[in-house]
Formats: sequence, structure tokens, C-alpha cells
Amino acid sequence: MTTPDMNLKRCPWVDLTKPDYIAYHDEEWGVPVHDDRLLFEFLTLESAQAGLSWYTVLHKRENYRKAFDHFDPKKVARYTERRVTKLLSNAGIIRNRLKILAAISNARHFLEVQREFGTFDAYIWQFVKGKPIVNRLRTMEDIPVTTPESDALSTDLKARGFTFVGSTICYAHMQATGMVNDHTMGCFRRQKILAEYRKA
Repeated sequence: MTTPDMNLKRCPWVDLTKPDYIAYHDEEWGVPVHDDRLLFEFLTLESAQAGLSWYTVLHKRENYRKAFDHFDPKKVARYTERRVTKLLSNAGIIRNRLKILAAISNARHFLEVQREFGTFDAYIWQFVKGKPIVNRLRTMEDIPVTTPESDALSTDLKARGFTFVGSTICYAHMQATGMVNDHTMGCFRRQKILAEYRKA
């Protein structure tokens, strides 16, 4: 983890007392993701967040990677009840049976989507017509919780059998994976991500 420059202006939600939170904001949040394994990781972590703070999940991310075979959907899809019992005894993750079962079930549906579309990436990015939506936000109050796009994604995922994918979770996923650039206007990352995307 690199030492963050504390003189840079960041989004107002970033807790500047938590170096790992700053690093997540500075290096990952809002960067367009097209790697299926990473998309599955974010989808699983966002689902685990339901009812909790994102930092609670972020702080346990490495534990999740170890517990869930580095989010390989093919491996997660094969988890048995015995593996569920083992996960429920793992203090390093959120020990919620429904969320663990959702991760396994979602992995199976994730593979179905891959078979239908070639990649999960091709499927999910169609909800923003293949390129990031760039918002012009100034304050925390300007940041939406859901949008018509997240509503549509949530509805479609649920129809495909996914669970813990309400519109709020879907919008958080879209923000995290750069389908939406919700860095506030003064944040140093907003223009940087836009510039990197235009160069790609």
C-alpha cells in the first residue's frame, strides 16, 4: 500500500483516518473493470455488505479472497454444505448463512451468464451502453443511491436467479467497477480516471 498524499482533495465519504480506505478510493473505486473474476469479487463483496458499512467488508477483503478461492466463480459454484459449514466458522468473514449461500448460488448464475454472453463483462456493461456514465456531483447529498440503470440491472439479475442484488447494491457495484464515475467534482481521481479511460 502506497503512502497517500494527504494534500489531495478526495470524495467526502472517504475516512481519512483509515489508510486502507484511502487506498481503495485512490486506486480502485470508479476505475472501469472488465475482468470477470474481479467483477465477481465486487459483486460478492457488495452482496455481503447488505445492511453493513462498505468499510466492514473492505477490511475483511483479504480474508474473503482466501476463504472464497480468490473469487474463482467456477470453484465457488461447486461449494457443498460442508464448505458452507467451514465458512460459517471463519471469523475473518461475515458469518451470515444467507449471504454465504447467495455467494455460491450467484457463482452458478454468473457462470450461466458467461455461457450466454461469452463474458460477464459483456453482459453487465450493456446496462450503461458499454461506457461509463460520468456524473457531475459536488456533495454527498448529490450522490444517488439508485438510478434507472441500477434498477434495470437489479431486475435482470433477480430474473436470472441472483440474490442480494437489490438496486442499491447494484448501484454500489456500478460505482465500484467504474460503470459510473461518481467521484465528486473536486476529487483528484475524477479527471484522472476520465483521462485514463479516454487513452484506453
